[in-house]
Amino acid sequence: MYWNSIITALESLTANKLRSALTILGIVIGVGAVIAMLAIGSGAQNTITGSIEGIGTNLLFVVSGGSEDVRNPKPLTLDDAEALTDSFQAPSVLGVAPTLQGNAEVSAQGEIHITQLNGVTTEYEFVRNATLYEGEFINEAHLLGRSAVVLLGWDVAEELFGRTDGVTGQRVRIEGQPFTVIGVLAQKGGTGFTNEDDRVLVPLTTAQARLLRRSTPNRVDMILVQAVSADDVAAATEEVSAILRARHRTAIGEDDFTVFNQQDFVDTAQQITGVFTIFLGGIAAISLLVGGIGIMNIMLVSVIERTREIGLRKALGARKSDILVQFLAESSLLSLTGGILGIVLGWLIATIVGIIAANANADINPVIGLDAVLLATLFSTAVGLFFGLYPANRAASLEPVEALRYE
Repeated sequence: MYWNSIITALESLTANKLRSALTILGIVIGVGAVIAMLAIGSGAQNTITGSIEGIGTNLLFVVSGGSEDVRNPKPLTLDDAEALTDSFQAPSVLGVAPTLQGNAEVSAQGEIHITQLNGVTTEYEFVRNATLYEGEFINEAHLLGRSAVVLLGWDVAEELFGRTDGVTGQRVRIEGQPFTVIGVLAQKGGTGFTNEDDRVLVPLTTAQARLLRRSTPNRVDMILVQAVSADDVAAATEEVSAILRARHRTAIGEDDFTVFNQQDFVDTAQQITGVFTIFLGGIAAISLLVGGIGIMNIMLVSVIERTREIGLRKALGARKSDILVQFLAESSLLSLTGGILGIVLGWLIATIVGIIAANANADINPVIGLDAVLLATLFSTAVGLFFGLYPANRAASLEPVEALRYE
């Protein structure tokens, strides 16, 4: 009986090819939009979390400021950073790098670029695993002499000079002050707030004296701490907190500093991008709803057109369930066909977006997961059944005599 219902449904749908195709188109667009939006959202999530994880799984970020109850927090200083290097009090700490952070205008050869400025020490290279494309890193001589030297990020070098080769030795101006380029950082990738290539590094002492002045002497904006391994992150966090509590004379629960690790940033990024992905998928799902309404509309028209046929079938012995199954089979075939074609459309859209992003140097690679495909397919089938139920029930409820009399 069910096979005959499918055959009958196919014959009915192919008898009105254009109408069936237009009805299927609504489901195709809806399923394609859902899959494409979920793929783009997943790709963005992987890009952001990958950029954060690329910094290192055993890295801690110590910043000034604790809970809202803590007022007038003490700033972090170079002395705090020095205290964290004590191997007896902090055996789980492998390296410490204090930094100053801010934005600055960098110019060269008539080009101007606003970028992130970091004042760093020699330990920064080891703690942040900073690799050089060319040149040398900041050394102790640069720190002691407050030298006007700078390391350019990959994107900054491209922006100012149009190249990354042979940039060492060139002159740039930072906030109008002349600096000599001593190297270019290797390309790491990333976009937005995670772009490691859009930054410049100068000696910490130079930044303190000339570029990023702070009200408190020896104040730093952040202390980067590298744990011995990823397994020692929790122990290193406790050791760092204990040392800073002792130095700042704060009680447990009243810390005037905060220690973040990579997992904190990854979890936050995943939460934000997860909401973003659901939001995109929800908007796209509206297209499926519209497609479902289109199925209901066409099926209602079909019931009216085939009223005499329904009456004849019931007069010949067809039961109410037979008519119900027949019309549900038609609506299900419409939605299932649209779902399959929508998967192909979604894959094409995601692929095109990936190509466009690659050409625009945007590191986004849409990912089509099996869960998204199954979700869209099942949802489209459910839409067909749901919106086909009322027309099918209306057809099955027709009285044979009245249906045969219908003109």
